[in-house]
Amino acid sequence: MSTAILTGSPVAGEQLRSDLRALGFTVVAAADDDDPAAHVGAVPAGERVALVDTRLVAHRHALRLALTDPRFPAAAIPGAVTAQPAARAALLRALAAPAGPGAPGADPALRADGTPHPGSAGAPGTGAAPATRTAAGSVPDAAAAALLAAGEPVHRPELGVLTATVPAGPADRERALAAVAETDDEKVRLRTAVKARDGFFTTFFVSPYSRYIARWCARRGLTPNQVTTASLVTALIAAGCAATGTRPGFAAAGLLLLFSFVLDCTDGQLARYSLQYSTLGAWLDATFDRAKEYAFYAGLALGAARGGDDVWALALAAMILQTVRHVVDFSFNEADHDAPGNTSPAATLSGRLDSVGWTVWARRMIVLPIGERWAMIAVLTALTTPRTVFYALLIGCALAACYTTAGRLLRSLARRGPRTDRAGRALADLADSGPLAEAAARALRAPARKLPALLGAPAAALLAVALILLTAALAPFGGPWPVVAALGYAALSGLAVARPLTGPLDWLVPPLFRAAEYGTILVLAARAETDGALPAAFGLVAAAAYHHYDTVYRIRGGTGAPPAWLVRAVGGQEGRVLAVTAAALLPATGFTIALTALAAVIALAVLIESVRFWVSSGAPAVHDESGEPA
Repeated sequence: MSTAILTGSPVAGEQLRSDLRALGFTVVAAADDDDPAAHVGAVPAGERVALVDTRLVAHRHALRLALTDPRFPAAAIPGAVTAQPAARAALLRALAAPAGPGAPGADPALRADGTPHPGSAGAPGTGAAPATRTAAGSVPDAAAAALLAAGEPVHRPELGVLTATVPAGPADRERALAAVAETDDEKVRLRTAVKARDGFFTTFFVSPYSRYIARWCARRGLTPNQVTTASLVTALIAAGCAATGTRPGFAAAGLLLLFSFVLDCTDGQLARYSLQYSTLGAWLDATFDRAKEYAFYAGLALGAARGGDDVWALALAAMILQTVRHVVDFSFNEADHDAPGNTSPAATLSGRLDSVGWTVWARRMIVLPIGERWAMIAVLTALTTPRTVFYALLIGCALAACYTTAGRLLRSLARRGPRTDRAGRALADLADSGPLAEAAARALRAPARKLPALLGAPAAALLAVALILLTAALAPFGGPWPVVAALGYAALSGLAVARPLTGPLDWLVPPLFRAAEYGTILVLAARAETDGALPAAFGLVAAAAYHHYDTVYRIRGGTGAPPAWLVRAVGGQEGRVLAVTAAALLPATGFTIALTALAAVIALAVLIESVRFWVSSGAPAVHDESGEPA
């Protein structure tokens, strides 16, 4: 429940009251001589409360953005301020605070000197209309100013062309009402439901109609989580169709995969359209995307097997390449999270290319984001064979990986200044070191300090990757050499993380470890030449990849890596490499059983802990508004 307390003298017209009621607020009027703090205190502690000036003239969507967004404890626009239960005490203190720089009459979107706060309407770079100082005596504005003065974060939504103002007199009120009438806030609401930065396929072939599907869902009370689940179910049905191995099955699979992607776009648009953000929804959206894509790979492999073509190795290679690409993205972004603006020639050229229309779309397409990738998979599935799908996927993703990684290497080499301790901790968490690597890191800390800052850690990681992958590929299968190499790999892994990962290229360490772990599983399973080894390896890599994605989203939410006991329980990346090489000593059937058992144990452990964490009250809300992930 939510309560809106109207402050000030009554104003003719019921539009403000009806808008607040339409947004789910119980409207309470406070007389001029009433104490607003008493009214706020009378609202049940578990409810959202808003103070709204009776003179406020605003689009309904402006009110919605300011007063109903669940992500922010406190928010304000001129003439209105809101607090969720977490910020109620701060609001009460603000109402009791003496008048300061933001005394009654000051617009909370303005600083004391009259300039806009960053991110508020009229602030530089927002593209919004200039903020207007509101009339004197506005209790909500005074409360918002006092909250700011006390250091309480107050969210101010960017209103753009929407109106929210407290008119100073009848003439100003008429102008404000005319401005409200001139702009259709429903069109604005639909337009802003779409991410500002998306891929070419999504922007031109999905969003023009998916936003209307989102509105249809909102009007029928459907939630983003329900749409996300529908997208997953549709993708799983598509995978089942592909697994039939028939031409009609492949055609149906392609169509269903496209529809699943439409629903995948719709859930986020529905969340933005109706402001139904939630921690659980963010987690479901992030993890279901990977589950849908990798389940479809498995369906294609099963379908090909029915036709006598074994493409499990290609399916596993595609999953590995895509996951390593994501880890490169995540590692680079976390390494540069606190970095100042990059002024290198590579960054300057990138900025110039982003100022030219066709290069923007070309650059977004060349990285093969999820929209383009799923469209390619769907069309090729319907028209060709699974082998062709995987060849195209591997070639496209490899080119995209080379393009993005080369650009990031150039940026990193030109970067000035050390990375922060936060970046070092994030990269260490992404490295996923287990007990063996940690022990090696402690033992090799002294020699690690002598490694060059530029290439020391990535060189050690690259040497570790070469050692384990070449041994797994070239040593006699079933012999002891892969196990010996795995022990050496653990030692080199420890050397790579023995000192803080704050060097210019240290963001390469986590993706190199992912390539080593997943690649070792692929190579040994392919060399086993026994039925079931590659499907079991696919399941094992999927379980490990889920653990690594879960780590990424926890770090992005600011809560750090999964608990240390979980990382140790599943062995760490070097422990799993050692376990797989040891399993290769078993007979062929035993190797398959061992991979299957290892996959089941890891999946069970990480899923139980992940679900527990993401449905807990302490889980972060991770919402990706920056555009399509690669």
